Order: sequence, then C-alpha cells, then structure tokens
Amino acid sequence: MKLSSLLLPLLFAPCAVLDAAPSKPNVLVILADDLGHSDLGCYGGEIATPNLDALAKGGLRFTDFYNTARCWPTRGALLTGYYAQQIHRDALPTLNGGGQGVRQSWARLLPDYLKPLGYRSYHSGKWHIDGEPLAGGFDHSYHLQDQGRHFNPRAHSEDDVKLPPVEKDSGFYGTTAIADHAIKYLGEHAEKHADQPFFFYLAYTAPHFPLMAPPVDIARYRDKYKAGWDAIREQRWQHAKQMGIAGDVLSDVERGVGPPYDFPDAIKKYGPGEVNRPLPWSDLNEEQREFQATKMAVHAAMIDRIDRETGRVLDQLRAMGAFDNTLILFLSDNGASAEMMVRDDGHDPAAAPGSAGTYLCLGPGWSTVANTPFRRHKTWVHEGGICTPLIAHWPRGISARGELRHDPGHVIDLVPTILEVAGGTKPADWKGEPIPPAPGRSLVPAFAKDGSVAHDCLWWLHEGNRAIRIGDWKLVAAKGEPWELFNLKTDRAETRNLATQMPEKAKELAAEWERRTGEFTELASKTPPPQPRAKGEGKGRRGGGVE
Repeated sequence: MKLSSLLLPLLFAPCAVLDAAPSKPNVLVILADDLGHSDLGCYGGEIATPNLDALAKGGLRFTDFYNTARCWPTRGALLTGYYAQQIHRDALPTLNGGGQGVRQSWARLLPDYLKPLGYRSYHSGKWHIDGEPLAGGFDHSYHLQDQGRHFNPRAHSEDDVKLPPVEKDSGFYGTTAIADHAIKYLGEHAEKHADQPFFFYLAYTAPHFPLMAPPVDIARYRDKYKAGWDAIREQRWQHAKQMGIAGDVLSDVERGVGPPYDFPDAIKKYGPGEVNRPLPWSDLNEEQREFQATKMAVHAAMIDRIDRETGRVLDQLRAMGAFDNTLILFLSDNGASAEMMVRDDGHDPAAAPGSAGTYLCLGPGWSTVANTPFRRHKTWVHEGGICTPLIAHWPRGISARGELRHDPGHVIDLVPTILEVAGGTKPADWKGEPIPPAPGRSLVPAFAKDGSVAHDCLWWLHEGNRAIRIGDWKLVAAKGEPWELFNLKTDRAETRNLATQMPEKAKELAAEWERRTGEFTELASKTPPPQPRAKGEGKGRRGGGVE
C-alpha cells in the first residue's frame, strides 16, 4: 500500500461547516519533536515549510521563546502551566522526578479547565505525560507511543484502547497517521459539536530519531546538503539575520562537544561514514560526507512531511469554517538532538537510509546547524537546547500580522494564554484541594500591534544543566561546569561570557536561581514523588523508553 492510498478516504471525509460556530475561539497547539530553532523556512532554514511559513506571515513569530530542553518536562509544563519540577515531571537537586514522575492531584491538564468553559478537547500523536489522555480530560485521543518505528509502530492506541501493531510495508507513516486522526476528530466535531469550541493538541513524533521518512520526501533533498554543515549553518544564519531573528554574531561551533550520552557501540554499528563530533566539513572523507549529507536529507524530509500534513489539517479547518477563529500555536519540545544511539528494531547498514530497517540519528554536526545560531543541543539549557520557534496565528484575534516578538516566553505561558482567549481563569482549588499559583504569563498582550509580554524570571534545570533569565541577562551552566553570564540583547548566541567581568551580576542571578529552586522544592515536597524504579526495571531513558 502506498502512502497516498491512506489519504483517499479523507478526501471524502465529512466537511460539515460550523454554521453555529461558537464565539469563543478554537485552539490548535502543534508540537514538533526535536525540531531545531532554524529548521523552518520562516526561521531561516532551507527546508520547504510553506504552510508554516504562511501562518508566520499572517501571524507572529517569537524569537526568544523557550521549552525545557527535553521531551517529557516540556509536555508536562505545556499542559499544566507549571515548571516540570513543580509537578514531579523533572528532578530537583534534592527531589526525584522525571519521565516516571506522577503529577499531584491539583496539577490538572488544560482540558479540565476548558471543559467548564464549553470546550471539547482532542489529542493526536505523542503523549509522554503521566496518566492516559482521556483521564487527562481529552474527549478523543490517538496515542502513538512507539515513535522508534515511524513506519510500523507496535504500541499505539485510540481513546486509550490499544490498537493492533502495524504490519511492516503497510504504507503507514507516523506523521501522516497523526494528521489523519486529527482530521477525523475535527470532522466529527464539525458534525456533532458545531456549537462548541475545541482545543486540539497535535503532537508529531517527528523529526525525533530514528531518522525515517518516505522515499519520495527524501528524494527532494537528496543533494541539498552536500555543501556540508559549515556552509548550511552560515546560510541559515545569514537568512535569519535578514529576517531580524538572529543577532549579528554566530556562535563558534564547539568541535569537541558530542552527544550528551556515550553509546560507542552505536557509532560502530553506523559504519565508517559516521562521526560523533561536529568536525570541519573539509576534514571529512568522501564516504563520511555522503553519509552525513544523506542523514540531513532524511531529517529535512521529516520536517517537510510535518508541513505537508499540517497543511491538510489546516485545509480541514478551512472546510469547517473554523480557520479564522482558531488560535494556532506551533513550537518544538526541545532543541535539535545530538544524541546517537540504536534501539528498537536496530540498525541495518545495508538498508536504504531513512527506511524502517535503519536507526539513524542526526548527530552533533547537523544538530548544530538545526540550532543555528545557538550553542549546544537538546538536554543542555544553553540557547540551542531550549529556544524554540513559536508561531502564533489567529485572524480574528491577532491584529499584528507578520511581526516578530523578542520578549522572552516559555511553554508555561500556553495555559494562561489559552485560558484567557477562552474567557476563563484557573480555579482556586480542585475538588477542595488548593491549586498553587502558576508561574506562566498570558501571551495575549503580544497579539496586539507593538504588544509585549513581561516575565520577571525564567528558570531551567535538567540533568544538572541549569539556567536563569531575567530581562536580557542569562546565567547558564552545563552540569559540573561554572556559571556563565550573557547579555542576550547584545549577544544572543552566548559567545561572550561576562561572569568574570561582572561577578556581582552573576552572583545576583545565581542567588535568584537558588531561591527559585528552593521555592519549587518546597512545593514539590508537599506531595512526595514516587520512588524511582530499580535499575533495569521497565524502560528507562536509555533502555528503549520514548524520549
């Protein structure tokens, strides 16, 4: 079965128009997985993303918007409005937390707050939050859990009921399937619930490793990256700078920084074409250049497919008459990944790159490009690990069109933003249990011409990597390394460490980081987190679990 054959039934899907359209806006949050800051055309990249670029042209692009540097903390923060450490979804220095963490009963997901406002909620794609989607307040869900097999997942479910494993060579592709289910639920909403607004959480599993894409998509980029990662990075920076997104300085490539976790056996399985450092392109031999260029072609194909499938979802909104009154937010869960590992079905070096038989990873060379103009990668809290594109589009609610927003923002801001446009607020308690104040700020003021949003502080901690941003000042440190201080207004790419020149400013920010850490620890300690699993029990971060 060809990929296109899966789309035929959707050509005849119900396209009821929302004649009784609600006055409250619909909300569509689109989350990519491991997409870098410059991977979209509207953020400086060369990958074809016309649908997302059109949303940016008709809406807003945020240049200083942040996630948490990792998958599960970002998803927990995005749907609750709290830092992941506050709700046991990431660890604190003296308290457990992470992918196995369980939220407190008061840490409700957004659909629970939207339901009393008349909203129906839908989910399609990756989950990676504790509990199941329907228990989290969603009315319908397609949960693609097995993202290590983009063509033939074994673990996926609909409305929290397990579905049969997908057979190999069936024509299934995860990004398309996620969009298919989104279109299905949207069509059903238009038919049965036209008088209610909806919240849709569309969470793609791409372009997370393993790099897999339909051959027709890979073919579009087959020769695109033979110029090498140094040249492509320079091109992206120049393009982003012309757009006003990047600063006047491009960070140096950290040639000695490789994957965040060491899996030497995986590197051997990839063969002689693989390298685990962002070496100068001129230093690579011909085999290495060919292998690396091919990997980036697959990464680009995965993003190209995200844009195409997003275009189909947008067409469904238009067919329903819902497009103009839907707030659409597009972002990524962390920066591009330098991780290199082999899991799930393993890697066959003889299989066609990007096919189901392979398990390729982007690696630090191309991850550095994807995160242009920034330093580091996913898991680090330097800008490359935490800065995401954020596109906001809403014809009826955003008067500013095609503008940039340079004010810092964070995924914790999405809950208060969506609640404000929905005409509601978070209740003071949940079933008699007080709900603590949340740290996010609504982005709605930024939707007006020349609008802005002010944060007093943004804070990060992940696997010992830590940072804080107050205004234009950012203090950041990799695990086990000393604090670095940057003025992001004049040094957006973190190239000039001012910690020794301005020790009092560094001390001031460090004290605030410690104060916030203590505050979050105090809150999280009121409900003890579950004990971590014994070593080897279940699927941990490195043992095959979803990231």
